[in-house]
Amino acid sequence: MLRNLHGFSGLLATHHHYLATMPTLERKITWPLPPIHPEPEYRASGQRAQWYADMKQVFQVPWMGIVTMAFSHYPRFFEVLWQGLKPLALSEPFVDACANLRSRTEARIADLGPSPLVRRLETIGYAPREIDHIRAAIEVFSHGNFPYLLTATAARRLLEGLELGCSRSAPQYSGRHAPRVDAPFVLMEMHHADQDTRALYADIKTTLGLPFVNTDYRALARWPSYFALAWRDLKPLVESSKYAAICEDVHVHADKLVGELLPNPGALTSAELCDAAQNDGAPDEILGVTRLFQWLLPGLVTNVAFFRAQLVG
Repeated sequence: MLRNLHGFSGLLATHHHYLATMPTLERKITWPLPPIHPEPEYRASGQRAQWYADMKQVFQVPWMGIVTMAFSHYPRFFEVLWQGLKPLALSEPFVDACANLRSRTEARIADLGPSPLVRRLETIGYAPREIDHIRAAIEVFSHGNFPYLLTATAARRLLEGLELGCSRSAPQYSGRHAPRVDAPFVLMEMHHADQDTRALYADIKTTLGLPFVNTDYRALARWPSYFALAWRDLKPLVESSKYAAICEDVHVHADKLVGELLPNPGALTSAELCDAAQNDGAPDEILGVTRLFQWLLPGLVTNVAFFRAQLVG
């Protein structure tokens, strides 16, 4: 999956000058938090269901992220955003950029000193095959969160009057870049969870400052005893300067990718997306929703990389 990183590094080198020239996004959200209206996949129908299926196929993921479920509440905004970004998402540079950003994030996780979990899981009865299943679930998110991160970053740039990269064509990616999902993709929803898991979800929301529990956590809570251990190790680090530095690094590089390094084969412009948000009658609300997700996703990919590092070996 981490293909063509040498070529992508060359692209980075040829564009080093943008560090001082490109307009950049500050990592921030809108307070108070905006209302969000994510329509679950099992309730989606009509055009929305078609969008969900198309985006999942293009990103090669088994789930529709809360970010894009929330975006789809605004139909004109979502239609313009996805029509404009789909040609990019199908391209080799986009796939390589996601792999590069993932590699960069995972390399920084050593700064947090994650404690190994395998021995602890074996002690409480986990078999190697069960631990491998957890690793496989983490791999799905380790791959799949980055397309959503770049989508949210592109949306926020455009809504704030900044443009994407130049409108040039890009070679289409052929083949599969995502991990295969061999087991059922099961989410531990709030109404499935027992009291202890509900309390864990409440702790996650409080600690991360979010009004919802991301799909990643609901998938990993399928193994409640594992996820309680994993979260217990991560939680004290969320307020640390090292954790903040990793999140900021992810944010900055995602912004650089969509703002300068990646092409814009769909020729999507700020004016087009802002007009679409205005057409939906809620431009300020849509901007707030976009800022919320573009702010939280660097933390989410950091957390998933931490969970992955806990199970190395």
